[in-house]
Amino acid sequence: MSRQSMVCAFNGILYRELLRFVYQRSRFFSALVRPLVWLIVFAAGFRAALGISIIEPYDTYITYEVYIAPGLVAMVLLFNAMQSSLSMVYDREMGSMRVLLMSPLPRGYLLVCKLLASAIVALPQVYGFLLVAWFFEVQPPWAGYLWVLPALILVAVLLGALGLFISSFIRQLENFAGVMNFVIFPTFFMSSALYPLWKMQEASEILYLLCSYNPFSYCVELIRHALYGRLNEEALLVVSGCTLVFSILAVIIFNPQRGFGKGGR
Repeated sequence: MSRQSMVCAFNGILYRELLRFVYQRSRFFSALVRPLVWLIVFAAGFRAALGISIIEPYDTYITYEVYIAPGLVAMVLLFNAMQSSLSMVYDREMGSMRVLLMSPLPRGYLLVCKLLASAIVALPQVYGFLLVAWFFEVQPPWAGYLWVLPALILVAVLLGALGLFISSFIRQLENFAGVMNFVIFPTFFMSSALYPLWKMQEASEILYLLCSYNPFSYCVELIRHALYGRLNEEALLVVSGCTLVFSILAVIIFNPQRGFGKGGR
């Protein structure tokens, strides 16, 4: 396996993902509308309930819009990961994944390339949201847009690996939406995306523990700190570890033969 063949395979997978993204324009707009609704509409109600400002452990008062923006960025990555997983299920059913994995390159490398390509495709959606959010007083330092880039890629790969892992157990395409909704909403709401963990603890100790053990909380915190030039070492460690674990599990469990056919039942 030469380096040239590895680079060529990654470029081909990335080009295919970019083409799919370009031709699915509604995917980009839906990725913008969903978090913007939360930012513009729901933030007003939450701000009234929680107060105008939120105090963080580092004694900084911030508006609610500024607080939830990183969580909404993670939401964009989460939905993009689930959509990419849906495309994996579709490709598996149509047979294109089988053709791809017939390559002499290792299956694990090809699946990792798929995850990285999906993560790169998510970046324009994230920065598009942050651009619009700038006009709603979500204005991190300009350098923050570069500082957050590695965090975005790492989180996107983690969520993509999680989606790939879950999709490996889905036998029928029509079951995907129900399973993903069962995953997305608990993952998002039981995290620090919308509320500080100390606020959760005031409400319920059990809910606080669930949020504390939710890897998505650490994804949000990694993005939240990176966007403002800080490094949350605990979040980085947890996200990196979960990325490694789910990537390995997804590569091991993924079966391109599972599907509608007799062999997949």
